[in-house]
Amino acid sequence: MTPPSGSTAATAADGAAAAPSEPSAVTPPPSIIGRLAAALSYREFRILWMGACTSSIGTWMQEVAQNWLVLELTNSAKYLALDAFLGELPLLLFTLVGGVVADRQDRRKVLLTSQVIQMASAFTLAGLVLSRHVEVWHVLVLSFVTGCAQAFGGPAYQSLIPSLVRKEHLPNAIALNSIQFNIARVLGPLLAAAALHAFGTVACFGLNGLSFLVVIAALLALRPGQPPSTGRRMLEELGIGLGHVWNDIALLKLTVLGFASTFLGVPLLTFLPVFTRNIFHGDVGLYSRLMACSGVGAIAGALVVAWLGRFRHMGITAMLLQMLAGALILGFTLTQSVTVAYVLLLVIGAAIMITYSLYTSLTQLIVPNELRGRVMSVYMLAFRGGMPLGSLVTGFLVDQVGAPLAIAGNGVMLSAVAIWFLIRHRTFVDRHTS
Repeated sequence: MTPPSGSTAATAADGAAAAPSEPSAVTPPPSIIGRLAAALSYREFRILWMGACTSSIGTWMQEVAQNWLVLELTNSAKYLALDAFLGELPLLLFTLVGGVVADRQDRRKVLLTSQVIQMASAFTLAGLVLSRHVEVWHVLVLSFVTGCAQAFGGPAYQSLIPSLVRKEHLPNAIALNSIQFNIARVLGPLLAAAALHAFGTVACFGLNGLSFLVVIAALLALRPGQPPSTGRRMLEELGIGLGHVWNDIALLKLTVLGFASTFLGVPLLTFLPVFTRNIFHGDVGLYSRLMACSGVGAIAGALVVAWLGRFRHMGITAMLLQMLAGALILGFTLTQSVTVAYVLLLVIGAAIMITYSLYTSLTQLIVPNELRGRVMSVYMLAFRGGMPLGSLVTGFLVDQVGAPLAIAGNGVMLSAVAIWFLIRHRTFVDRHTS
């Protein structure tokens, strides 16, 4: 499943896949669980959430197995970085086009096509490993193909969610998407470790392929919507979306913050295999546990966002937590204790997930309904595009100066960006959360 920006607010019935009437929900009970799971009271969101959760578990199983496979094939951090870069490169090339498509086509059908292509890629890699013909270039090509599918599926997914819930429950829906994705971050690596030990990487790739069948079934269960017909050319519609982001100062600054947070924050997870083997002298089991710790922290952070919902000073809160995450990343690079690493990854995961969720919620709250696909594609281009670029740049630095120093530099800069915005632009988005 395409990760939500968490991979992932505005009015209830919007955009290309919006239902003809406002989404209805079963009124949740006035309890902690009811407040945390408010968006799950909407039938169609609930169906999509369960399908996405299953598929995300498969995706994380493949993520762990694929990183380990690349390291075994090449013994090079450069190839780890290149694989991450090629998986995300299509987002830089095609996400803006994907946003226009999401505003012109049935978003459900766009997502279905995306999932089918990703499923085929997973099964292809499983077949190559099973036949013992796999080479590193096969992995790189399939990563690129999967990224192409996500470049079109991502904007459609982000634009579909607000049509399934009411505006007041949209931050909760975004947090719940982060929760399902990070439940998968916990279960996926643990299941991957068991599958790798028992059956090898082929099991992880095959199970990921099967998991897409669940999300495909969920999408087929949704009621299709009718996209608006604008009559404009694609380039003209793309220009309108770009112009809106450029002229809206809050959207522009959120886009910059989204890029900086992933460019500087994500490489820590990309190069965890290097820390596992070279710093902690562990194997794939330790790597999966470290990934699981980060995932548990992310779930805790998403639960906090789900509980809070929409609140004042969301922007300031996000920037403070970004500053904290940078300091903790620096601390992680200085420790050689596995126990301390577990704790730091837990807290880093929580801080970064709250930051990501709040930036995404703020962006969705500001986006006009009729421009949602295009504006969210610009935000996704920055947010998701920061991942491969950050991993690529950091990968070359890791080979030159070592993983601890390279990742430490990222942590320092992550905090510095947050401090800059807190000093110079601390109130630029909070007027939208009152």
